[in-house]
Amino acid sequence: MSRLQLALNVSDLDEAIAFYSTFFKTEPAKVQPGYANFAILEPPLKLVLFEDAKAGGTINHLGVEVFSSEEVTAATDYLRGQGMATDVEEHTTCCFALQDKVWVQGPDQQRWEVYTVLEDASGGEVGGDAMCCATEADESVPVSIATSCC
Repeated sequence: MSRLQLALNVSDLDEAIAFYSTFFKTEPAKVQPGYANFAILEPPLKLVLFEDAKAGGTINHLGVEVFSSEEVTAATDYLRGQGMATDVEEHTTCCFALQDKVWVQGPDQQRWEVYTVLEDASGGEVGGDAMCCATEADESVPVSIATSCC
């Protein structure tokens, strides 16, 4: 099982939380300074909000949340088998969660990840230009992929 992830930059986190709580009829699963996420059952969606006054209204990145590290590994094997450059991050503390993930870049430079949350974590603050995942990238993978997180 999996669900689509949509990570948005928002100019006002409180206003965005109020809007999406009403729109999707659910409260956020997690709220931290500059960050919130929703685990929406219908439609199956992981909505992630990053507060960024300069980039409000833009897509931060896209992804697919899966529910095991094995599914991340299978996605990595598939994507590599299709000739896509991948950036794998294992046990990365990012956006207030310990995660395993793989990143690829779409044809118009959009960032996509396949990831699983292993457990909640207290680290991984986000905000403005700061990114919460500090991972060395494969030289074949654009920096925009390697320095992002959800």
